[in-house]
Amino acid sequence: MRGLSDPPSSLIRQADAFARAIFPGGFLVFLLVLASLPLGLPGLVPAVCLPCVFFWSVFRPAGLPPPAVFCIGLLQDLLIQAPLGSSVLVLLICQGIALRWRGFLAKLSFLMIWLIYIVMALGAAVLAWALQCVLNLQLLPPAPALYGVALTAGLYPTLSYLLARVHQVMRQAEGAV
Repeated sequence: MRGLSDPPSSLIRQADAFARAIFPGGFLVFLLVLASLPLGLPGLVPAVCLPCVFFWSVFRPAGLPPPAVFCIGLLQDLLIQAPLGSSVLVLLICQGIALRWRGFLAKLSFLMIWLIYIVMALGAAVLAWALQCVLNLQLLPPAPALYGVALTAGLYPTLSYLLARVHQVMRQAEGAV
């Protein structure tokens, strides 16, 4: 019949499904590289990474599985010149907590999720700071860690809005297939 579009081929459907599957991790890698540019804003890489890991862990956990978070943590360590594995540990713990509480978190309002995220970001900063102290064998000032919490807490609303729109588009595309 003329005028009706043919259903997309199997290859196009597979490519679409693959693109949706790798988008959360791929976009996060892009953001990390972008955040590592010398923009004069220290601490931007971890401040971008943690909100994305938290968001995808709560709203689309299959999009950012633990092996991807492991690789992203290694990339973050390389970009910020942190001891290898420190960001991996922090991100995997945060992801585990978000996954464990995801059923509860997904039902909350944005404001409650944001407040819970701030508490998680504070815990992540304390853990990262403690790891840095232990690995450097000296007590480091906590001010940079607190600055990082403030920066990531301030970026979370913007990032979550952007990621929520992308997630909504992805869900609509999945519903249309």
